[in-house]
Amino acid sequence: MQVKNGDKVKVHYSLKLDNGEVIESSVDTIPLEFTLGGGKMIPGFENGIIGMNVGEKKAINIPYKEAYGPRNEEMVFDFPKSRCPQGFDSQVGQQVQMFRPDGSAFKVTVINITEENFTMDANHPLAGRDLVFDLELIEIAV
Repeated sequence: MQVKNGDKVKVHYSLKLDNGEVIESSVDTIPLEFTLGGGKMIPGFENGIIGMNVGEKKAINIPYKEAYGPRNEEMVFDFPKSRCPQGFDSQVGQQVQMFRPDGSAFKVTVINITEENFTMDANHPLAGRDLVFDLELIEIAV
């Protein structure tokens, strides 16, 4: 039986950058479980699973446009330390939650620190990166 949209699946995966660096993996943990077409996964990941059979393994290459999209340099900004909550102390590489004027939350990564500012990047950490997934279809729950 091949996987199709609407199927609930369990997969093991290893996520790698196009240079081979492994970013995360479910191989030694619990498989990832989701419904194909539910919009919870990046499009290239879902498309790569369609048509697989239980027990099948394969690698899929996902261009950044089908993953987290291109980097947007307009999403990099300086945030004055004077506007930070008292006691806020961050390090380069740390992810921080910020809030828009309407109260909605979003994550940023601190990419530079000066005496007066934190430079924040609101792009997804994998934006602009081509991805490689090693997949194994564990189960189809119909």
